[in-house]
Amino acid sequence: MSDEASVPARAPGSIQVIERMMSLLDALAESPEPASLKHLAAATELHPSTAHRILAAMTSARFVERQDAGTYRLGIRLLELGAIVKSRINLREVALPFMQDLHEQIGEAINLGVRHDDEIVYLERTSSGRALVRVVYLVGGRAPLHLTSLGKLFLAADSTQKVRDYAKRTGLPGKTPHSLTTLQALEKELDKVRRHGIAFDDEEAELGLKCVAAPIHDDEGNVIAALSVSAPADRHDPDWVAQLRHTADAVSQALGYAGKK
Repeated sequence: MSDEASVPARAPGSIQVIERMMSLLDALAESPEPASLKHLAAATELHPSTAHRILAAMTSARFVERQDAGTYRLGIRLLELGAIVKSRINLREVALPFMQDLHEQIGEAINLGVRHDDEIVYLERTSSGRALVRVVYLVGGRAPLHLTSLGKLFLAADSTQKVRDYAKRTGLPGKTPHSLTTLQALEKELDKVRRHGIAFDDEEAELGLKCVAAPIHDDEGNVIAALSVSAPADRHDPDWVAQLRHTADAVSQALGYAGKK
């Protein structure tokens, strides 16, 4: 007997029950307040007795909580499971397929970075294979936040006071004549980043190299990472901005970000 034949087929009814459970969960998620049985039955087009039976089972499993007034809301078990899922998400594993797709579209290096204290740490990089410029920051490398497009996104998410504290701690060291080495220049640059939601490095970390970066958000809307495209200045293309935004947004969505409220 084959393995496939030895596995009992699921009854069509069991699949239907799961679909109905999911529709009830969706209806509860869309309701800002605890919802009545009547409301849930209408929203899911289920008979009230069917909805009541399924809700009772989900209440027993803590996926749903029943209130004293006979209303329902999402249960604590969903929060517990969500926390487990979140803890197991690997940012690099989630982002890499999107980075590879973007790399295939534009043919230049794509970088993934996160903030650690006052520096950007590079987690992953897809090499263009044709860069003529020496790239200083490879996987595992670090760079001051103000010298990179990736780092500017994190600074832009900080308050004015935190940016000033950063400038005081680090002294804003430069690497090229284009580096932002004064607080006034940095604040002006960060204002642009906040307005446009995108950051640039115009040969500020390495002469001849330009970068553009877009933020990656977690499920709570925090900037937790960023993607950038880096290329020699003569190959830099302004049209990459739209493609980069789209890719960063896709990674954010895969991490649970639903967009600005």
